[in-house]
Amino acid sequence: MKFWEPNFSVRLLTGMGSIKRAASISKGFQMKKFILASLTVSALALGSVGVMADGQDTPVMGDTSVGKTWVNSKGMTLYTYDKDEAGKSTCIEDCAKTWSPMMASKDAKPEGKWTVIKREDGNAMWAYDGHPIYLYGHDANPGDVTGNNIDGFHVAQ
Repeated sequence: MKFWEPNFSVRLLTGMGSIKRAASISKGFQMKKFILASLTVSALALGSVGVMADGQDTPVMGDTSVGKTWVNSKGMTLYTYDKDEAGKSTCIEDCAKTWSPMMASKDAKPEGKWTVIKREDGNAMWAYDGHPIYLYGHDANPGDVTGNNIDGFHVAQ
């Protein structure tokens, strides 16, 4: 029997006549293994949430005061703009200072209804179902929807 095997401490202590202590150590060892396994699974799960294949922020459905909406991995609400055309952002210059486009890297890859479109300045941004996606500069906390229904912007749902 090797010292790294779970029952090593049980047999070692049992041989010394400490059956109760050996059982306690064995339970503690099993609990530590369970906790370590749980943490490992949790870390793997969390590591895959919120990041697309290219390392970009991935939107998820989040709860807000107006119901389920798309939010980024930090919980900030995402918006669409009525004046945008399918696959084309019309929020440029001053508009983009308040309504930040959800930028995508040059090697970003579409995923499901999420696509990448080119802005006038040549940079890439994310679109959902053809609608360019924005963050509102005055949303201060995760789940804020202060930009909803302002100047043609609406929460992305």
